[in-house]
Amino acid sequence: VDVIGREELLERLRRGDVVLVDVRPPEEFDAGHIEGARSIPIDELERRLSELPTDLEVIAYCRGPFCAFSHEAVRRLHTAGREARRLEEGWPEWRLAALT
Repeated sequence: VDVIGREELLERLRRGDVVLVDVRPPEEFDAGHIEGARSIPIDELERRLSELPTDLEVIAYCRGPFCAFSHEAVRRLHTAGREARRLEEGWPEWRLAALT
């Protein structure tokens, strides 16, 4: 699964040419998330695909670089014909970098 790094993501979020999706459970999203992210838990992804713009790349993230949710989300998005990558890191690393 292809990844995107922090700096590239920040630049693309500034330009508005990606959509950032947090695929963790809602209670984890509510406890903290990357600014601008949409909460679409992995088990709701297929059902909620219509909420995602078709003309933007989707960036998925979860608990960290080894969290299976973001890997699975990218695979499901590709299967649905969407351009997608996962964030190289996750919420814990983002928070530690003081980017909240």
